[in-house]
Amino acid sequence: MKLNIRAFALAAGIVWAVGCLFMGLTALVCPWAVPFVKAVGTMYVGYAPTVAGSLIGAAWAFVDAGVGAALLAWLYNRFTK
Repeated sequence: MKLNIRAFALAAGIVWAVGCLFMGLTALVCPWAVPFVKAVGTMYVGYAPTVAGSLIGAAWAFVDAGVGAALLAWLYNRFTK
C-alpha cells in the first residue's frame, strides 16, 4: 500500500498548524501554555503568545510539518516496494 504524499503532507501540516495556533491563542489567557509557545518559538521565528505571533507560528508549523510528512511518506513509499 502506498501513501499519497500530497494528502499526507497536507493533513499533517493542517493538524500541526491548528495545534500551534490553538496553543498560541491559549497562551494569551492561560499561563500553562506559555512555556510550550516559548519552546517552539525558539525554532519558529516570530511565534509568540500574541494573535499575530500565533498566526506566524501556524504558518511555520504548516510548512514544517508538511515538508516533514512529505519526506516521511516518500521514504515509506520508497522502502515498501
